[in-house]
Amino acid sequence: MPSVPSINTADRERLLADYPQVFHRSFWQRYGLAVGAGIVAVYLIICFFAFNVGPTFMQGRWDRASLYVQDWYSWRAQPRLRFEEDGTVRAQWSSRGQYPADANISWLQPTAAGGYAVTYGNDDDRLDVTPSLVQVYLGGTAYPVTITVDAATAPEGAPSAITQDGNKVLVDYGFEGQAEIRTGQVYVQRRFIGWANFLFDTKSEFWGRTYGELLVLATFGERIDPDRSNFGHMVDDFLGNNVWQHSDILSKLMQTLVMAFVGTLFGTLVAFPLAFIAARNITPNRAANWFMKRCFDFLRSIDMLIWALFFTRSFGPGPIPGIAAIFFTDSGALGKVYAEALENVDDKQREGVKSVGASPAVVNRFGVVPQVLPVFISQSLYFWESNIRSATVIGAVGAGGIGLKLLEAMGTNADWDKVAYMVLLILLVVFLFDNISNAIRSRLIGQAAH
Repeated sequence: MPSVPSINTADRERLLADYPQVFHRSFWQRYGLAVGAGIVAVYLIICFFAFNVGPTFMQGRWDRASLYVQDWYSWRAQPRLRFEEDGTVRAQWSSRGQYPADANISWLQPTAAGGYAVTYGNDDDRLDVTPSLVQVYLGGTAYPVTITVDAATAPEGAPSAITQDGNKVLVDYGFEGQAEIRTGQVYVQRRFIGWANFLFDTKSEFWGRTYGELLVLATFGERIDPDRSNFGHMVDDFLGNNVWQHSDILSKLMQTLVMAFVGTLFGTLVAFPLAFIAARNITPNRAANWFMKRCFDFLRSIDMLIWALFFTRSFGPGPIPGIAAIFFTDSGALGKVYAEALENVDDKQREGVKSVGASPAVVNRFGVVPQVLPVFISQSLYFWESNIRSATVIGAVGAGGIGLKLLEAMGTNADWDKVAYMVLLILLVVFLFDNISNAIRSRLIGQAAH
């Protein structure tokens, strides 16, 4: 192992004298990182207690959050088994209508006694429902729940999956579903993986067909409707799906994209000439520079969401408030970015054009614009990509687009699968336009570098 060379006292003193900044660092140079980390830690501790982070997490309804997450990738059939006065049970369905009225449902079968048998996964987990008694089967063992005028009563010694909640009984079958047994009805929730009737609703002639059957019908099958092809028929039924509302959702998504594009385009067109006034090296007038920069500060300091609320109150709900909100915010932000780019241009090109006696407009056209145009377009493309996401948010406050549709689906508290569908559409569109924007920016920056 080689030995480390040592220095004598004279060399040490010489180094100390020549490089004092290296050997005699200030307090902040030596301990600044530790002090900063300590300040951040103290700040986080204060926030933890000031915002009641601990109690909030403890009081959170995590069971409800788990159900919402399950609703994103699965669907629930929710029939109400109502007890009739004649001693029979009648199945009543929710408005989403996952099955046709005359459908033969394998897990919900009528019994000879006038009731219903509800199967959860297998025959060992099921409900046998009659107006006076509900037999709850868990793992093949029966637990009778008696029903009177006043209450539904769970049996003694029932497992934890069967709980008494006031005058009703709750039965939990895990992911397969739940049941709520009351005095006048049994509220059944049966869960399945996937999204129910995503392609076609129950009114469509293609409902219930396998993917193979649909492929044959779309390519070689005999026409169901003589006036149009089966494929066109499928597209019409898909877009006209009353449950999923594909046509409305896709039109709202396009509306969001148009809002982002038009708002960014208008902001670019306005910020471009005003940035020349704000740039000190282009417009040698301090008052004009100061006034224009303060205008940019005002426009961008007010959040896009606030602008959207303001314009929604002024013009009513729709895409116009969204476009105006994006336009105002981007005019200020792009104006500031453009002005800074102009103030950093190479003056040699300007002087070269000016030396031949060109007017100020021509000097800016041929001496300034070629230098900054790739930067301007690159920034506008980035803002356009960002505004696609922002347009979704401002749409939720009434500015139209898919954001408003998303808020409506969340408000029902029962359409979380539809929420997942719209979120996936937004992610797909953002991913697509992000890649397009990055590709265009890379080409522009590469061309500018050469």
